[in-house]
Amino acid sequence: MDVRAKAKHIRISSKKMRLVADIVRGMEVNKALSQLNFVNKKSAKPIKKLVESAIANAKHNYNLDKNNLFIKEIRIDKGRTLHRWTPRALGRATPIRKRSSHISLILGELVDSGVVKSKKQEIAAPVSLEEMAKGKTGESKENRKKENKKTSRSTAENTEKNGKTEASKRKSVENPKEQKNQEESK
Repeated sequence: MDVRAKAKHIRISSKKMRLVADIVRGMEVNKALSQLNFVNKKSAKPIKKLVESAIANAKHNYNLDKNNLFIKEIRIDKGRTLHRWTPRALGRATPIRKRSSHISLILGELVDSGVVKSKKQEIAAPVSLEEMAKGKTGESKENRKKENKKTSRSTAENTEKNGKTEASKRKSVENPKEQKNQEESK
């Protein structure tokens, strides 16, 4: 089973990326990740990130074991070039080419596990307009309005019993100095 991952428009030239890609080509995934941790190149970071992404794809989509994977193919292609310029002597300008690259990665299995198809995702049944109008519990809008009125009445009754509203309780908690002054004045 081949697992694929791609990264596009990485702002490092493909020539520099290939130096790191050549190091990890054909390696087991665990060895490649440890190798990429210690390579002192800027291009090691996006390649490592892509290898980790491909491993996650293999685990999630195909239930493959990480220890059974190796880098079957890694290809660095030329991406878009940004054309800029810099001023030079005597009023001239010389071009600057800011190159980018695309990485294509294919992971293979060391020992074939026999998995051919990806996991099937469960798709929820479509919701009809009538069900949406009733809501999640199948109640109509009128019933929900009645329940909201009941709850608002019960909160009003609770505030009358306690003597304080929630806002005044919050104020007393927020300003402990004012609370002390009020207690002293009583």
